[in-house]
Amino acid sequence: MKVEFVLRLIGMVVFALAGWQASDFLTERVPEPYVGHVIKLVLPLASAALGLFITPWLTTRPFLWVRGKIRQLPAQQLVAAIIGLIIGLIVAALLARPLSLLPGPLGTLLPFIGTLVFGYLGIAVMTIRQRDIVNLISGRLPFRETALPQNNCVLLDTSVIIDGRIADISRTGFISGTMLIPRFVLNELQHIADSSDMLRRNRGRRGLDMLNKLRKESVVPIRIHDIDVEEAQAVDDKLVMLAKKLRCPIVTNDYNLNRVAELQGVTVLNVNELANAVKSIFLPGESMKVRIIQPGKELGQGVGYLDDGTMVVIENGRRYINRTIKVVVTKVLQTTAGRMIFARLEE
Repeated sequence: MKVEFVLRLIGMVVFALAGWQASDFLTERVPEPYVGHVIKLVLPLASAALGLFITPWLTTRPFLWVRGKIRQLPAQQLVAAIIGLIIGLIVAALLARPLSLLPGPLGTLLPFIGTLVFGYLGIAVMTIRQRDIVNLISGRLPFRETALPQNNCVLLDTSVIIDGRIADISRTGFISGTMLIPRFVLNELQHIADSSDMLRRNRGRRGLDMLNKLRKESVVPIRIHDIDVEEAQAVDDKLVMLAKKLRCPIVTNDYNLNRVAELQGVTVLNVNELANAVKSIFLPGESMKVRIIQPGKELGQGVGYLDDGTMVVIENGRRYINRTIKVVVTKVLQTTAGRMIFARLEE
């Protein structure tokens, strides 16, 4: 039997008894016996129906709403609110005795008002300044912009961590400054890893694995910082605003973030663009060997790939599928998706 159903029954009985008591009170003041009998019959039934309907809204529904809000709150913020409430109540208790000595109604009302005010102030102060207070308790200074590297750091976004190539890039030494990962990026990565969608969950877990690999193998410092940007809500907006504050570039392979950041004057280091830039360069007339693995879109074309992933489209190469042949480059085309090479069979 569900708890809500049991509470409805209890509420119905309680309201019916209350209605019965109210009907006794009313019938004593009604001169006509017929009207009194109607009140004695109707009022308890109406009260029982009312109790059956509104009991969940007085019991389980508020409880479920409060529980949902508590689940949405970060643990750090919840603990900070509880500590703030305790501190506020302690201050109110210390002031209650002096306030109760005031004459007249002030001595009665002010201790109660003080409890409400100081309880609210304790919660507000602790939740608003929770990071600074935690830093002070742990022996660290509160965050200031000068506490972070200003001119020699790069910000990593979620997509580039999941991609994983940043670990290989950092190992080569191309990035010389500190790689900074804000806490809100790590939180988004963890949120993706906890997703109910299998594909998103696998991407998130890959990102966490890549982050562990990055911290172990990188030749440059990796810092995860609790810095936040209160003025923005979306992670991309936070990254752009933080990059402008710190005057540092963002490392990403997210096309939309790339464009938004460039429009706001933020330097972007795009991993995809770097990968395209370091691919082997072939000029028209040069020859190469390539394995044809599939037919092309046009009649007779064959398609193969170089070791770096560059697509090679070979004219009249369809009949050589699954064979390695020597071809001559005829044209090199650079696209947003990467570099494409067009070639013909070597005579």
